[in-house]
Parts: sequence; C-alpha cells; structure tokens
Amino acid sequence: MNDQHTSPSGPSDATTAARTTALTADLLRGALDLERTEHGLLPHRLPAWARAQYADGQLAMAEAQPSGVRLVFRTRATVVELDTLRTKMAYVGAPPRPDGTYDLLVDGRLTARAGVDGGNVRTVDMTTGSVEFTGGPVGTVRFGGLPDRAKDVEIWLPYNELTELVALRTDAPVEPVPPGGRRVWLHHGSSVSHGSDAASPSTTWPALAASAGGVDLVNMGFGGSALLDPFVARAMRDTPADLVSVKFGINLVNHDLMRLRAFTPAVHGFLDTIREGHPTAPLLVVSSILCPIHEDTPGPTAPDFSTLGEGRLRFRAAGDPAERASGKLTLNVIREELARIVKQRSAEDPNLHYLDGRELYGEADFAELPLPDDLHPDAATHRRMGSRFAERAFAPTGPFTDPGARH
Repeated sequence: MNDQHTSPSGPSDATTAARTTALTADLLRGALDLERTEHGLLPHRLPAWARAQYADGQLAMAEAQPSGVRLVFRTRATVVELDTLRTKMAYVGAPPRPDGTYDLLVDGRLTARAGVDGGNVRTVDMTTGSVEFTGGPVGTVRFGGLPDRAKDVEIWLPYNELTELVALRTDAPVEPVPPGGRRVWLHHGSSVSHGSDAASPSTTWPALAASAGGVDLVNMGFGGSALLDPFVARAMRDTPADLVSVKFGINLVNHDLMRLRAFTPAVHGFLDTIREGHPTAPLLVVSSILCPIHEDTPGPTAPDFSTLGEGRLRFRAAGDPAERASGKLTLNVIREELARIVKQRSAEDPNLHYLDGRELYGEADFAELPLPDDLHPDAATHRRMGSRFAERAFAPTGPFTDPGARH
C-alpha cells in the first residue's frame, strides 16, 4: 500500500454528490454485526449475543470502534460523501485524543485522508470511573477529484471513534464488490492490534500486513480486552476465515487478570474453540511485543499522572516481581508458556504456529522507537510491525503462505 496521500477536495469542488445509496451489509467489510440506531448503522466487531454475555464498558467501547471496518464498493463516481455521527473519547486530566481519520483507497491505493466535524464526546474520569456524555451533530466526510472510471473504492473508518453510518452520496451509481476474491485473515489481539496510535485506519499494523499479504482483514483487536474471553473465541469460531491469528499477553498483565494455573487451560480452551470452526486453517499464536515495564514485573498497570504537566500520559507496572513465584503473569512468563503450549499441540496440529512478538518489536526497536507512553507503539512502529509480520507470516515458508503461490 502506498502511504502517500492527497487532501480531499474542499468546497471549491462544484461537483454535486446527489445520488444516495442505502447503507447495507453488502457494502461493509470487517464488521460482524450492524446495529440499527436512530441515526443509521453502527458497525460492531462482536455479534450481539457475545456483547450480551458481559457488560464491560471497556470492551463495549473497543468492539464498537470500527478498526479494520471499511465501506467497499465499485463506482465511476468522482465525488463521494459519507455522513457519520462519531463518538470521541476524552479523559479528564489527559491530553486530548487525536481526531479519527477516514482513509480513501482507490483500487487498493491510499489516495486521500479526511476527518469529520461534529459528533458526540464521552468524557471519562479515570480516578472515579464516572462518564459524562455530550451530544453533537452529524458530520460529513467528503472526497472529490476521483478518477472518472470504473474503480473499487474503500473508505476505512476511524479505528478510535465509534462511527454511526448515516448516509452515502455519490455522483454516479454504486454497486457492491462481490466477496471471495481474496483469502480472509481473522485476527484477535489487544490495543496494539486495535490500532493504538497508528497514523490512520489503513496503517495499523494488521491493516498494513493484510495489504502486503493480499488478504482481507477482519480485525478483532480490542483495546484493553484481549483477555481469553470464551465468547470471543466462539465469535471467531463462527466467523468465516481462511487464516486465523491470536495475540495474547499485555492485557492479561494489565488487568492482573489470572494466575498461570488459570492461564494455561484458558489458552487451550480458546484454541480448542477456534479449531471447532476452523479445524485446518493456519492458526498463528503471537505473543506480546516488547514492553519493558512488564517484561518481568506483573500487573496491574496503572496510569502515571506525573507527566500530565508535560502534556502526556504514561503508564507504570504496579505489581511486585517477587509475585511471579506465586504464579503472577509477566510477559516473559506468558511467552514461555505460549511457546510450550503451541509446541505441545502442534505435534497433532501441524497448522498451528507460534510467533514471538519481539520479532515484530524488540529491544533494538525500543532503543530506536521507544513506546511513547511505555505501553503503546506509535505510527512508525505500526509500519515496522506490519512489514515484519508480513515478511514472517506471508513469506514462502511462512504459516500464511498462499498454497497457490508455491506453484
């Protein structure tokens, strides 16, 4: 994917996008469910039955942020307008979160980026847990000056904002792009997979890796919520896919969620469930990238407010390294156990593979590109991780190699 882009045309573009196309499921990729709201459609990355099994605010927010979700259609239109109602997150005392970005791809090439005005704001006080909601109006993202020819258009939705789809307008007819042209890669992980601080929705590391590998992405990376939840495993089991990966580690430590005694059977159960729906698909287990604060220090993870005066929020490990003896999890403990589990299971499951996350981002990378808040990678690191994952997973000898490409 070309990461160069142009700005969308402004009000000076006199072409009118007067043709309205109904927003339907056949125009969307990467969503597992569509909720009808008073404004339009809200894409979800977990089905309704799974969302009902545990009413966790963090997961509810993360799965409704449409990371990897995009509108895909074929058209001759030179102008495309999309009305949306966004919901931004804000945190009391923390620097403002960046606005979400919409990426426009034409025939697979990143062509333009734009934002949208208006929308709602949910303000969270991390010290009390209280949430304040402020309503706002629907906004419009507009792309003009597109080539006047038949082309495939993708609009990637912001990975960090809830996005209700209200209306799609163009100056030429729109038709769905039939699915099935490329293999589908289903991925689950934490905020690093969700997008963290990537530059835009099509430049998160999974999106970049999918583009390099020539596959269609279904991103089930949920910020703060890669926690071995059985309903997530069942949702993955039931989602059509040719390639599957799961990335575990950092969120389990962040939440200080379980001890080693619970972790091992939970991993086995998660993989067992996926295999019920994808018995022979390549299944790649990925451990956490390097995160020095938690390599050998357990969680929980706590915000470090001492740097707020500098305009940034950082995180620290609040656990005690001595507690590893009682089974507390650290990233190194988790990596060792994941590698052992995969080695054990792969004796009977030759399509099961393991990737140490430090091959995507390790000590040398941290020295060059440190984690800005000690927890999340920045945009440059997402680009590096996407390239490295593609090199390893989609290489001729990699687990996600297209069998047809070998001939």
